[in-house]
Formats: sequence, structure tokens, C-alpha cells
Amino acid sequence: MIQVTVDSIRASLMSQHRVVILKDVDSERYLPIWIGPFEAEAITLELQQVELARPLTHDLLQAVITAVGARVSHVLVNELRDDTFYARIVLDNNGQPLEIDSRPSDSIALAVRAKAPIFVAEPVMERAAITPDEGIGPSPDEAELSVFRDFVETLDLDK
Repeated sequence: MIQVTVDSIRASLMSQHRVVILKDVDSERYLPIWIGPFEAEAITLELQQVELARPLTHDLLQAVITAVGARVSHVLVNELRDDTFYARIVLDNNGQPLEIDSRPSDSIALAVRAKAPIFVAEPVMERAAITPDEGIGPSPDEAELSVFRDFVETLDLDK
């Protein structure tokens, strides 16, 4: 497992889609994952420590986990199948691990609230990570934008 942090959340100018960029804590590898606008907002609000009058869904989930005496141990982006990422929320329930299937966006939104580490399985990172080359190829900013460039190139504008 590779520990990552939330590097940034980027918005597509062409759609409502957002990309969460996860960064390998031990290298210059980045993992872009497309997420919805609501999940992007939930992650961003927590990272920016914005106080809301009422809890969002991920705040509610964190409160329920705490109320039943469990805690979020970590989350793991564990699989990439048919261009879809899969994740697991791993809870510590009185010393017993409990794994829950989740979308990566929801697991990340929960992890930032619980201050829990985020991990990516090595095969997922090997298959989907972006590593900006120093001195050759695009700059790190251009490498991050290549995710959007690739998305735009796949659009069928005739439809």
C-alpha cells in the first residue's frame, strides 16, 4: 500500500466533473480520480476547515462511526476495473477491522474528516499514476493539466 495525500481538486471547464489529485507521499507520483461536484465540495470544505451550520452526509457518517465506538483506521483505493476506481473504508471496531466498500470520493471525504490516512494499492498506482519527468516532457503543472487534455480529446462533440 502506498500512502497518499490530497494534493488538489481540479475542475473541468467543460463539464461538472472534478478531479481529485492524490500524491504519493514518498515520490512524485500523482493519481487523478474523476469525482462528482458534491464530493469535491465535501472534500474541499473539510480541507479548508469551513464550518457549516448543518452536517453534510460525510459529517453524519463520521458522527455515526464515532457514536457506535468505532473509528476510521484508513481508506484504501484498492482496485481499478473498467476505468472505475474502487475503495474500501477500514474501520477499527474495538480492535476488530471492518472493511466497507466505497466510492473513492466518499472514502476520501470521510478520511479527511477522520484525519485518517489514505492509501492506494500498488497495482492501481502502477496502472494509473502520472509521474512528471524533470527536465523532459511537460512541467508538473502541464502534467496535471494533461488529465483534462486527455478528457477533452475523448469528447464526441458531434453528439
